[in-house]
Amino acid sequence: MSWLALSLSLYAVSVITLTYTSVSSFASISAGQLCTLQNSFEPSFVAQGDFVIGGIFPLHYNQEMPDLNCTYRPPPVKCNGAFRWAQTMRLAVEEINQSPELLPNYTLGYKIFDSCAYPLTGQRAALAVLNGLSEAESPMCSSSYPLLAVIGESGSAQSIVVSRLLQPFRIPMISYFSSCACLTDRRKYPTFFRVIPNDDYQVKAIAQLLVHFNWTWVGLVRGDHEYGRFAVQGLLRELQGTKVCVAYQEMIPLLYNQQRALEIISLAKVVVVFSAEGEMTPFLRDYMAQNITGIQWVASEAWVTASVFTGSEYYPYLGGTIGFGIRTGHISRLSNYLQTINPQKYPNNPLVQELWEALYGCSPSLSSASQLPLCLGQESVAYNAYKLQHYLQEVKFTIAGEEVNFDLKGDSIPYYDVINWQRGTSENIEFINVPVSVCSASCPPGSRKAVRRGKPVCCFDCVPCDSGKISNETNSIECTFCPENFWSSEDRTSCIPKKVEFLAYDSLGIALTVISAVGACLTIAVFAVFFHHRNTAIVRVNNSELSFFILFALTLCFLCSLVFIGEPTVWSCMLRHTAFSITFSLCISCILGKTMVVLAAFTATRPGNNIMKWLGPKQQRAIIFSCTLVQVVICAAWLIDAPPYPSRNIKYERSKIILECSVGSSLAFWCVLGYIGLQAGLCFVLAFLARKLPGNFNEAKFITFSMLIFCTVWLAFIPAYISSPGNYADAVESFAILGSSFGLLFCLFAPKCYIILLKPEQNTKQHLMGKEKKESINVYNIENISFI
Repeated sequence: MSWLALSLSLYAVSVITLTYTSVSSFASISAGQLCTLQNSFEPSFVAQGDFVIGGIFPLHYNQEMPDLNCTYRPPPVKCNGAFRWAQTMRLAVEEINQSPELLPNYTLGYKIFDSCAYPLTGQRAALAVLNGLSEAESPMCSSSYPLLAVIGESGSAQSIVVSRLLQPFRIPMISYFSSCACLTDRRKYPTFFRVIPNDDYQVKAIAQLLVHFNWTWVGLVRGDHEYGRFAVQGLLRELQGTKVCVAYQEMIPLLYNQQRALEIISLAKVVVVFSAEGEMTPFLRDYMAQNITGIQWVASEAWVTASVFTGSEYYPYLGGTIGFGIRTGHISRLSNYLQTINPQKYPNNPLVQELWEALYGCSPSLSSASQLPLCLGQESVAYNAYKLQHYLQEVKFTIAGEEVNFDLKGDSIPYYDVINWQRGTSENIEFINVPVSVCSASCPPGSRKAVRRGKPVCCFDCVPCDSGKISNETNSIECTFCPENFWSSEDRTSCIPKKVEFLAYDSLGIALTVISAVGACLTIAVFAVFFHHRNTAIVRVNNSELSFFILFALTLCFLCSLVFIGEPTVWSCMLRHTAFSITFSLCISCILGKTMVVLAAFTATRPGNNIMKWLGPKQQRAIIFSCTLVQVVICAAWLIDAPPYPSRNIKYERSKIILECSVGSSLAFWCVLGYIGLQAGLCFVLAFLARKLPGNFNEAKFITFSMLIFCTVWLAFIPAYISSPGNYADAVESFAILGSSFGLLFCLFAPKCYIILLKPEQNTKQHLMGKEKKESINVYNIENISFI
């Protein structure tokens, strides 16, 4: 017995226990005793030849397994379904035998078995193909068999099983459809070759497809075999680092179970399926029975070009399916060859009947039990099985104008066609209606993604960017801050320059300007009235010189409020506080001098009292000058040490830049206000003491009331100024200046103007002095109150 036959015998002993569906019992092997065949697995097509190649094809799908209780000879597996590539292999063998260049003086035979697209049946076929041309006539262990190679299998799971069976005999196996990346391992599968690219290329293409269409929420469905398992693993690996999330992973059971299949619920609009057409057929039929539509199927190369799904009943459910198909080509003789195969020529071969129905979707004769219509047309068949080579490693050849070559691992270089199942109005292929499949809708610019706790990264909420932040891209992970002088737009998509605010000549600024002008004009009008009636009693008795000083100072007070309107500059900031502080200090100093004169006049008890000599015109001017000089010195020190300056306030309201005048030295600012308050307080106290002194010309009560209004305005100003930003602080200060100025103007001069203009009969010395003569009042001092 040769080493080949010995190896076959030894290996058969180890695998026969795994394939008890092929043999119900076996005889013990001993010296001088031959094996006895207990069951047979006959080929579907056989042809004699000097050399024989095996072919294992899924001529059928959807096997129904027999009862395997090992108590009787098992019946054969019942296979139901479609007929596939066997005829293409037969054509190729005929062309090889007819070619004078390929095998001169030799003929090539074949032995084609049906695997039913099932690993166990494929294993039986592999054992049968090793037994010779006919199992029934060949003792299993007698001699070697001139088997060159095996063409097959279609599925990766079947190829793994068959390749391991053939590997000890160094019989090469050439697959036309097994694309699992696991078969690339040359150490595990040294005799395995294929004329189809491995799935590493396909999963990369599918991953790019998902990313291209922005399908970020997809489901994965695979068959229960290595092809599906390795393909899904590869796709998950390729999707790492992308925005695509997997909604679920499900598996179609190998032995199809309807209840289990219906548990695969499509939570996503896009479903990627790595499965063979035999597994997909019952799976899809059950889904069609549930009327589940609206799914975008992404098909693997195993079923994207399957003719079994081209029927009109599938289109409402599979319309729009997209995937990558192995590049197809034209086989010149195949169409004519298939036409020679018909039920009349092969009346005893039921496979021909099935071939005819599968290829054309029609019945070849009226006597057929099939419900299909009579045949009228033809259809093309892929030619993967036509690329047969014995020596594949480092081989390059050309078929039908296409170059076929292989990489160092024995895999063919990939060429894919993008397949999309669409039916246009003119029956042409159209690519339309790209669906959307996402767990969460894309976050528009102006928002960011917030991942939901416990959910995949593709499930998120869209959170609007905070104020001052933007996102100008879709699905931004975070919002970015705008630069310091910029702020986010209303839709949070761009940074725009911050709005600059200051007390401008808008509605508020114009109102302040008008009020200031009116106040200044009224003061000048009063000045004109007093000047015109300067020789009248009421003007003279009330110290006309001090009155003119007060009116001049009030005019400046009204006008200095205009400095607070407009964009702050270095000069306007220095002028704002110093101008109003000096003018108000001048005004209060004049009122203080007048109050002291009135109080002194009414407190002198007899003629010749010397108190009035200390309050003569020179002394009064000296008091006014000295009190005002103190404020001038404070302001000068302020401007020299830390003067006010224009600043940009971005802290109070981050969306705006408030242009304001920083006071520079807070101490100097409050010293200025404090000094004015000290003057006003002293003036109020003195006037309050003289408020009840008799006399028609006694204006102490008017000074008291004016100082009360003045102090109230400025006491209310302090908290309002501190709590108001920028232009509002300037407006508050302007209103305080105008309010206090109007208070002084009306309280001090309105009563006098009333008498001068409307009651001239009261503007006489006799009227003013009448009642005082009845009192014990020093008339001399009264007459000397006026100095002009």
